[in-house]
Amino acid sequence: MSGFDTRAIHAGQEPDPLTGAVVPPIYQVSTYKQDGVGGLRGGYEYSRSGNPTRTALETCLAALEAPDLPEAVGLAFASGLAAEDTLIRALCRPGDHVVLPHDAYGGTYRLFTKVAVPWGIDVVPVPVTDIDRVRDALIPGRTRLVWVETPSNPMLSIADIAAVAEVTHAAGALLVVDNTFASPYLQQPIGLGADIVVHSTTKYIGGHSDVIGGALVARDAELGATLAFHQNAQGAVAGPFDSWLTLRGLKTLGVRMDRHCANARAIVGFLVDHPAVSEVLWPGLPTHPGHDVARRQMRDFGGMVSFRVTAGEQAAVDMCGRTEVFTLGESLGGVESLIEHPARMTHASVAGSPLEVPGDLVRLSVGIETVEDLLADLDAALGS
Repeated sequence: MSGFDTRAIHAGQEPDPLTGAVVPPIYQVSTYKQDGVGGLRGGYEYSRSGNPTRTALETCLAALEAPDLPEAVGLAFASGLAAEDTLIRALCRPGDHVVLPHDAYGGTYRLFTKVAVPWGIDVVPVPVTDIDRVRDALIPGRTRLVWVETPSNPMLSIADIAAVAEVTHAAGALLVVDNTFASPYLQQPIGLGADIVVHSTTKYIGGHSDVIGGALVARDAELGATLAFHQNAQGAVAGPFDSWLTLRGLKTLGVRMDRHCANARAIVGFLVDHPAVSEVLWPGLPTHPGHDVARRQMRDFGGMVSFRVTAGEQAAVDMCGRTEVFTLGESLGGVESLIEHPARMTHASVAGSPLEVPGDLVRLSVGIETVEDLLADLDAALGS
C-alpha cells in the first residue's frame, strides 16, 4: 500500500475474521482467556500490555509516519504528555542533557522543567531553527535528546529536520520531533532523519475534538521495544474506545488536512492586508523565515495560523471574545475552528520564562467550515 490515504484506511485494519466487519471492533476487555499456561491467543493477556483495537491504531500510525520502514514501531498513549513522559523516563537518566526548542509547547516545557529537571535532567532551550546554536548547545556524551517542534506552537517556526538530525547524531544523541501541527499527512520526520516522532493524537489525527490521546513512533525495533516496555511498565496507555475513535479519525486525515490548509491559506491572505494585524505567522508565506525549509519538507503548510494585533494585548484578548464561528477554546486540529490567546491560555505556564509568548498574539486553529463564514467572522471580530 503506497498511497497515504490507502494506508490510513487499511493499515492494521483487516476485516474482522469472525464477522467480516470492515471496521476493527472495540475490544472493551481487560483480560483474555489463555489456552493453557502461557498459551496466548494472538499474544494478548491483559489490555495494559496489549489490546487488539490499540494494536490496529499503533500499526496504522507506524505505517503513516514511516512507510518505508517496516521495522518502525507505533505506540498509543492516554495523552500526548503521557507519551512524552514515557519517552523521557525510558530514554533519559539523571545527569543527562536535553536540548529543547526555545518556543516549545508550554505543556512540554512544563513537563521538562517541573518534572524532569527535579529528577536530575539538565534542560537548555535553544532556537532549533539555528543549526549553529543547536550544535553549540550539544554536549557529546551527555546530550541524550534533541527535541524539535516544527511547525512550533504557537510561533509556527520551522526547523530543518534533516540538518538538525545530522548534528544531533554526530553528537551521539537522539532526535525527537513533535509532529502534531503537521500530522503525518503533511510531514514525515523519520524519513528526514528523526529517531522518534511524538503526537498529541487529540489534535489532527483524532480530528473531531472528542478524544484525548498521544503517540510515539520509533524508527527501529530496538528503540521501539525500549519504549514499549516503558509504555507497559508505566501504564499510561490509550483505552480501546479512545483507540477506536482515533483510528476513525485517521481514515479521513488526508482529506481533512487538504481542507484545513486551503482554508488557512484564504485566511492568511485576508489577515496580511488587515490594518488591525501587525504580523501574520504561517509557514506558507514567502516572507516567513522558514518558508523554503517548510516547502522542502512539508506537503502543504498546515491549518494553524498565528497573528499579532496592532493595538496590543488587550485588543487581542477582546478580539478573541468577539468571534462567533471561531470558538474560544484551547486545543486544535478539530473540524471546528478555534481561536485562543496563547499568553493567557495554552502558554500561561511559560510566562516569565525564556519561552514566554507575545501578549498581542492570537492563535487560530482553522477548521473545515465554509471559508466565507470564517472570513466574515474574523472581519467582524477585528473591526473592519
